[in-house]
Amino acid sequence: MTRARAADRTGTRLGRSRAAPALILQVATRSRRLPAPARLRRWAQAALVQAARVTLRIVGEREGESLNREFRSKPHATNVLSFCYDRHDRDGCLAGDVVLCAPVIAREALAQGKELDAHYAHLTVHGLLHLQGYEHQRARQARIMETREIAILRRLGFGNPYAADD
Repeated sequence: MTRARAADRTGTRLGRSRAAPALILQVATRSRRLPAPARLRRWAQAALVQAARVTLRIVGEREGESLNREFRSKPHATNVLSFCYDRHDRDGCLAGDVVLCAPVIAREALAQGKELDAHYAHLTVHGLLHLQGYEHQRARQARIMETREIAILRRLGFGNPYAADD
C-alpha cells in the first residue's frame, strides 16, 4: 500500500508492545462488526518479537480488491495482505503494513463456523508473522508458520484455527 493512500485516512494510535513498536490502526470501512482497538493491539503485540512500526489497516471490499489486484494480480479481495517495507530499518525496527479486509473476514468466519474475533485474531497474527519473514508457500514453511500461529493464539485464549470441526 502506498504511504500516500494510507495517509488520506486518520489513524488511531494503538500503543507500544514489549519491543516498543509504533502500532497504528486505520479503519477504512463502514463495517461495525470490528474488534475493539485494545483487542487488535493485544493480538498484534503477541505476534511481534522485535521492535516494529506497523500500520494495521481494516478496509472494505473495494479497497481490498484493489490492493489484491495491484500487488498480487488477483481479481478479488482477500482476507489479509502484508507489505514489508524494511525488516531492519536504521533503528533495527521492522516496518510495514497489514491490511485486513472486513467483509472477507466476516464471510469466512460465518462460512467456517468461527467466532469473528477468533478469525480476526488469527489473521492479525498471520499478517504480522508475514512481516517478520514467515511464509507458507512450501509445506515445511507452512508447518513452521502454522505452529507459531497456533502457539500465539493459544496464549491469547483462542483455539487452533486449522483444526477441522466435526
